[in-house]
Amino acid sequence: MRGGQWQVLRLHQGLTEAGLDSLLLARSDSPLAAAARAASLPCEDISPLRIARISRDCHVVHAHDARSHAVAAICSVAPLVVSRRVAFPINQGTLSRWKYRRATRYLAVSRFVAAELERGGVPAERIDVVYDGVPVPPLPASGDRILTPYSVDPGKCMELAREAATVAGVPLEVSHNLEQDLPSARTLIYLSRSEGLGSGILLAMAHGVTVIGSDTGGIPELLEDGATGLLTANTIVDIAAAIAKADRRFGAAARLKVMDRFTVAHMVAATRQSYRRAIQHA
Repeated sequence: MRGGQWQVLRLHQGLTEAGLDSLLLARSDSPLAAAARAASLPCEDISPLRIARISRDCHVVHAHDARSHAVAAICSVAPLVVSRRVAFPINQGTLSRWKYRRATRYLAVSRFVAAELERGGVPAERIDVVYDGVPVPPLPASGDRILTPYSVDPGKCMELAREAATVAGVPLEVSHNLEQDLPSARTLIYLSRSEGLGSGILLAMAHGVTVIGSDTGGIPELLEDGATGLLTANTIVDIAAAIAKADRRFGAAARLKVMDRFTVAHMVAATRQSYRRAIQHA
């Protein structure tokens, strides 16, 4: 699963544990549905007809990706809340403009994404910034591995991280499972050409791992350069220089920052507040 799917699962679990009647609609063959079933969380197969039927008895319908946003905009009779996680501008086609007028509230994953929504024509009063939330492990990481996330997306710059590590003279491991690998890491190199926020960064911060992140999108809202991590331009020279500056103290400060602002409980509480606003203004 990718970061957005993990956030959906954590939100669904948090709402359920709070005693709310939360139902996840997802493709029955998707990793998200499988994860929900494994956690014994309510989950049904998604379809336009099911959204139309179920929304009659809901206070809020929450869409978490572009496709569900479009379908819910057509089918839902309940107030529609939409999460926006990507950093690129809103399409200005006729159908897209209609779709974005249809939602009651938008949950932007960062201030950067909120600004993109405003530039796309969404009124500021309909936007809430709701940051991702991650679990905080009881103990910080204690290893020496230097990681970068695996991705087939060239915009995630995996090969650039490899080249920079070679120049810096350090061994770099490509992680296919950050939750499994972070406890034995000391540095995460998280590069991107465009990033709404970066939930993988938050996960590393929660483990006390020092993050070297691209100075783009919402990433600077997580990493304070030289304090809770390191920001870098997407060049081999700059990334290699950041690797040389990585300090465990940055990771320790980042872990405290997550505890203070970016836990799952913070994310669930902020989302519930947005639901209340959606119901009040529907």
